[in-house]
Amino acid sequence: MKAIIMAAGKGTRLAKLGKPMPKVLRESNGKPLLSYVFDVLEDILPEDITVVTGYMAQEVEDAFADFGCSFIRQGDEAYGTGYAVMCGIKDKQFENYHGDIIILNGDAPLITKETVNGLKKMQSNGNDCTLLSCITDIKLPYGRIIRSEDGGIIDIREEKECTEEEKLIKELNVGSYIFNSDALRLGLSMINNNNNAHEYYLTDVPPAIARCKGKVDAYITRDENELLGVNTPEDLIEVSRILSERR
Repeated sequence: MKAIIMAAGKGTRLAKLGKPMPKVLRESNGKPLLSYVFDVLEDILPEDITVVTGYMAQEVEDAFADFGCSFIRQGDEAYGTGYAVMCGIKDKQFENYHGDIIILNGDAPLITKETVNGLKKMQSNGNDCTLLSCITDIKLPYGRIIRSEDGGIIDIREEKECTEEEKLIKELNVGSYIFNSDALRLGLSMINNNNNAHEYYLTDVPPAIARCKGKVDAYITRDENELLGVNTPEDLIEVSRILSERR
């Protein structure tokens, strides 16, 4: 298995903490956020990990120069998580690669090894895509998992695009995925940025795969903490508390 980590964010709301830096280099309990994401990928060789950088890319690349992963810089032709992955999959390591790719967020350090293993196990059932979801009463501006009457995943609706009825759905998209690389390439080729944010959403890719009769499923985590990313100083404090308690 290979990996793509999305690490291009600026973290505008974290600027009040002082020195400008990429979001993934903000520290929690003495370690950059990105380090925790690398930790859960211990079964993947560093040379099989591609980190997509953007804001202050050189600082991220310098900070992890000895780790052994590869870096690819996100362009400025478009925006969104889908675009970040479009850039990442252009890395030379994915040429002629037809296996699975796990995609994680570099600013979401609370995903656990157990959950990553759960995603891998479900993907091994012949899935073209396994996404991570969580059923929760917590109100978060995350994508909603839209299911058919028989329980199959037919869409992931970003909150900006949700109807009021869809906003009541309690199964949220966490933002971590495993894709078969060929299915991922196909799905990426089918998405567009004709939405309210004018962004390419990675959340549009699993439904595109499903429409092509690909097998899409969700590994549902019971750990609501895994929903938390770092966008504000308050988020960083809470994430640091949780990580400290896990030790």
